[in-house]
Amino acid sequence: MFRGKKYQDSAKQIEKNTLYDTADAMALVVKTASAKFDETVELHVKLGVDSRHADQQVRGAVVLPHGTGKTRRVLVFAKNAKADEARAAGADYVGDMDLVEKIQKENWFDFDVVVATPDMMGVVGRLGKLLGPKGLMPSPKAGTVTPNVTQAVNEIKAGKVEYRLDKTNIIHCPIGKVSFGPEKLSENFNTIMGAIIKAKPAAAKGQYIRSCTVASTMGPGVRVNSAKLI
Repeated sequence: MFRGKKYQDSAKQIEKNTLYDTADAMALVVKTASAKFDETVELHVKLGVDSRHADQQVRGAVVLPHGTGKTRRVLVFAKNAKADEARAAGADYVGDMDLVEKIQKENWFDFDVVVATPDMMGVVGRLGKLLGPKGLMPSPKAGTVTPNVTQAVNEIKAGKVEYRLDKTNIIHCPIGKVSFGPEKLSENFNTIMGAIIKAKPAAAKGQYIRSCTVASTMGPGVRVNSAKLI
């Protein structure tokens, strides 16, 4: 894979086989981010579990102390008083069947997170094939199926992120922007890693965290010493 000169120059500053302490890793990610825009910093954690088994799933959500640096558009499926609550909390879109039809007929996806009250899940279930592949389906585990829409919207707007395993048993999750600086990124990193460690399934055997890497959008990956986190 061809890499540009900026990337190659950045990569030279990182020792490939070194596992960096969290603070050093974040400092390196900030230092090696060379794009002209404010790059997102992503965390990639490979876990020693098998996501094909239901009892080894790792999924949840956590509010990052400094948010993600991105304003997230929230769609809420709710009716009557709960719909009014969602609007008052600052949800970007609120509705029920009207929004289901808009998504189905217009292929409309101008939102980042979907929240639903439990009584709306029968309706929202019709969108499973459209929302599921995009990771947008509301879930009780992520706190996006809840009667408390005010809290759900507030937390998402404050920087709540969802983490979940992909098919290769890796969690990919944003932890902020390069402009946050090493200290804030470290605090966000520690919060999300704490949640992932806490979510270890009882059925998981052997080494739980296999590898842990952070990287900016255009920058090289920096490996973090996860042994110190457990």
